Amino acid sequence: MRYRTFPNTGVRVSEVGFGTWTVSTGWWGEKTDAEAVAMMRRALDEHGVTFFDAADAYGNGRAERQVAEAFRGRRSEIVIGTKVGYDIYDEAALASRRGQSELPMRTDPAFVRMAVDKCLERLETDYIDVLQIHNAKMEHVRDAELWGTLRDLKREGKIRAWGAAFGPAIGWLYESVELVEREPDVNTIQMIWNVLEQHPGSAMIEAARRHAPDCCFNVRVTHASGMLEGKYTVDTVFPENDHRRHRPRSWLVNGVEKVKTLDFMTSERLTLGQAAIKWLLAEPLVVTALPNVYDDEQVAEFASASDAPDLSSDAMRRIHSLDATNFGVDEAPMKYKGAMTRDAGANVDLQDARNPISRPALPATRGA
Repeated sequence: MRYRTFPNTGVRVSEVGFGTWTVSTGWWGEKTDAEAVAMMRRALDEHGVTFFDAADAYGNGRAERQVAEAFRGRRSEIVIGTKVGYDIYDEAALASRRGQSELPMRTDPAFVRMAVDKCLERLETDYIDVLQIHNAKMEHVRDAELWGTLRDLKREGKIRAWGAAFGPAIGWLYESVELVEREPDVNTIQMIWNVLEQHPGSAMIEAARRHAPDCCFNVRVTHASGMLEGKYTVDTVFPENDHRRHRPRSWLVNGVEKVKTLDFMTSERLTLGQAAIKWLLAEPLVVTALPNVYDDEQVAEFASASDAPDLSSDAMRRIHSLDATNFGVDEAPMKYKGAMTRDAGANVDLQDARNPISRPALPATRGA
């Protein structure tokens, strides 16, 4: 495993992290707490994974309790990321929630402080390494008091790095752009980015490069909801409790066709799933990739991508060219969430934001 550091924070993380959403929410199949805890421990002990990304809304605290159970007495060996912003303490909202519908959000200083204290209790720690506002919207981006609260928490030692996670689903371009413009000392952004879904993530990265010198990215949905694992066919059927079952069939059919164009990414030493991670790690501003993992075999495969051979410059160019033609598939335009057009009167330069082929390598340090 190789490791990277959140700039100017001292927070050093494995290039491949462990997103706890899949083992704590039941939306990727059911996992017991014992199974989740065992997977996390093996990820650290056998594969060098040190970054564990949670949220208070994942299972209404379940993910954080799993992390605490997995690493009780070993706090110094891991890096914990979590998120706040959803009011998981509103019992009426919880009772009326259906499926993956969003809960009400609260980001006033008193609530954020209370939520962080609750996270600390569940995590059984006195500090959080990386705190992000969960699925921040434009109103939150423009709330200077919110980001001031996170700075205060950092000064107080309760958090070490702060930022925003954008979602749910893909989009949120100008939320990210405005955040790095308004709060140029932001430490990190979490967003969806992968070979098959390069926009608007590439534009977010370019905006950060221009406006926020210490902003780095932790990336989720690294495999396009499993498509880039290379195992789906047009006949794939997802279990009833799997969120992918509720996607339109066109997502599966078109995705399988796109993946057929990526055979050149694999080799004797790289599976498609590993190559997808190497594409992400070719970007220096990415500190860690957070693949969805739901069994030990996946943890081993994805973690080993860190030390696997890099993709060639020719492969990177071919991926860029394929993206420009939507991987040869004619389909309806992507439906994005959030602000994908700039407010009237605003001015930002995102020239060449979708041109990631000349990304320099980031020096990495190795560790056991």
